[in-house]
Amino acid sequence: MPDKKEEKISKKEKKSNEEIEKLKADVEHWKNEYYRAYADTKNLRSSLEKEHLKAMKYRAEGFIDNLLPVLDSFHMALGNEPTDPNLKNYLIGFQFIYKNLIAALETEGVTEIDPVIGKEFDANTMNAVDAEEVENPSEANIVKRVYAKGYKLHDRLIRPANVVVTKLKEMVKEETNKEKTDA
Repeated sequence: MPDKKEEKISKKEKKSNEEIEKLKADVEHWKNEYYRAYADTKNLRSSLEKEHLKAMKYRAEGFIDNLLPVLDSFHMALGNEPTDPNLKNYLIGFQFIYKNLIAALETEGVTEIDPVIGKEFDANTMNAVDAEEVENPSEANIVKRVYAKGYKLHDRLIRPANVVVTKLKEMVKEETNKEKTDA
């Protein structure tokens, strides 16, 4: 009989060991699931924080876009030199308001793109609205006139500067011929 008891105890022990191993495997499985869920949550939180920071950084983009016509009007008004002394006083007031407006925009991260006449055209920050023909290759791709300043919010372009650019006479003829054949 002791053999049957030992055999019975051995079976119970074996069964208990199997259950322990199964429970250990379950513990390991759920531990891995927990770490995976924790990592996913941490990644999601990090992603949401980045998106939030980006949204905060560029939150004023639409507002600034709506202000551009006002800034353009200031540029036109300040570009004319009045002859009447009374109008000169108004011009001084407009200059003061304009400087304060630009200073407020700069604190939000806005920078003006003010192309210099005679400098090279930069397609990343400028839009060529017209081209003037030149004979000399060294005078090609140069800003001739500025119609409107451009603006950036931090590193994002809100509006490119609108400029007139010089082009070689041959290039203008080639583009005209290409447009005719495409049509």
